[in-house]
Amino acid sequence: MAVKTAIIGLGIMGRRMLEHMCLHDGYVPDYLWDPDAASCDLALEIAPGAKIMPSAEAAIASADLVYLACPPGPRKAYALAAATAGKGIFLEKPLGVDIAESIDLVDRLTAADIPVAVNFTQAAGAALTDVSAAARAGELGDLLGVDIIVTYANWPRVWQKAADWLRFRDEGGMTREVISHFLFFSERMLGPLTLIWARPNFPADPSLCETQVLARLEDAQGHAVSVMASVGGAQPDRQELTVKGSKTSRRISDFYRDAASTGGDFIAVGVEPADPRAASLKGQLDDLLKLLKKQPNRLATPAEALRVQILVEGILGGKDG
Repeated sequence: MAVKTAIIGLGIMGRRMLEHMCLHDGYVPDYLWDPDAASCDLALEIAPGAKIMPSAEAAIASADLVYLACPPGPRKAYALAAATAGKGIFLEKPLGVDIAESIDLVDRLTAADIPVAVNFTQAAGAALTDVSAAARAGELGDLLGVDIIVTYANWPRVWQKAADWLRFRDEGGMTREVISHFLFFSERMLGPLTLIWARPNFPADPSLCETQVLARLEDAQGHAVSVMASVGGAQPDRQELTVKGSKTSRRISDFYRDAASTGGDFIAVGVEPADPRAASLKGQLDDLLKLLKKQPNRLATPAEALRVQILVEGILGGKDG
């Protein structure tokens, strides 16, 4: 039977998930809420049969699964309301921006003993699955570290403009929104990381988010994860993570384009699907059904999301090496 789902937050991510839940026969995303009427109207264009509920609490009460696509600020309150009601929970990242609050959230979600996962979109994707399998099989040789490069002409990007909070330092920025995904990927490959040093740069306006980041993190063996990120200049978006191996390295571009190098140029691995984003979201939703049935799955756990949040906030706070 399809899972009755509530979506709290009908901005870019909420509407995108709504669209793909409508395409998936495992979900009935009928219970929607957002404080913005225009966002609700746009959601109903995607799912005309869905209901805009009078409150987030009403949406939560009507469903078996709650997907939280709201900004980080109210995410904890909604997650705890869903947990108290015994609902399954799928959260966008980050868990929040206050470490102590997020530790408390993870502890309380764990105590509630309900299905919970965080939407790091690469978790059930082909790239992470295939690179992890290649590493386990010894195809990469010894893992030597990870390089993360992220550059944008503008932040937020054009398609993100409606989510105005992304440009502010309190909750937004590319480190929380994008680099976090690659730190999650890196920890899946290398294990828990420690922040060694970090240098973020911010605009003169103290309300605005970071425009440059340099950082070094290390795994337990001292292998480096190097981060270089910047905003500005006439250029296409660049989002790359390279897992460096002594035999073969693998580069993931734009979250899903997988390529391998044994010392020469990177050559594409596998066949790229016609709609990579759709394939990625379907993988997440397939594994979410496994989670709800208490079956093994590849989704990010709250504990993993908390570790990433701690690293991200450490980077944004800066650290001398």
